[in-house]
Amino acid sequence: MSHEVEILLVEDSPEDAELTIRALRRNKLANEIHHVEDGVEALDFLFCRGAYADRTFTQLPKLVLLDLKLPKASGMEVLRAIRADERTKAIPVVVFTSSKEERDLIDGYKLGVNAYAQKPVDFEQFSSTVRQIGMFWMLVNQAPTSATFVASKTQSA
Repeated sequence: MSHEVEILLVEDSPEDAELTIRALRRNKLANEIHHVEDGVEALDFLFCRGAYADRTFTQLPKLVLLDLKLPKASGMEVLRAIRADERTKAIPVVVFTSSKEERDLIDGYKLGVNAYAQKPVDFEQFSSTVRQIGMFWMLVNQAPTSATFVASKTQSA
């Protein structure tokens, strides 16, 4: 079995993280899910530094599920850093947040988020939303690997 992280879940709420992971696993949408609780840890994971210095950029997740309201560094800061670096730019990022702020939605899309979903309060709707996100991004969507994306950018330059 591969130890490749398929989904990076960036979520500070233990309850929401547990519900998300449970829904993904119940629907067999990811073999490897890595959960981090704040924006700095997410950036360390993605950029292979700090506690994650042993990782390499060949092991990037296939999807980042990103909450916006995070300690240490906001979800918007994480998104901005992902999109600013050629090595991570191609990773699909789905904002999954309880924020109802129109400004967050607009800013997220301006920064290059691939999708934006509001967390439902109802348990069944929450699970259904996670399942739908996972089904599309893990099974339907075809994304280039980050290495392929970077290689194509350098060839066209």
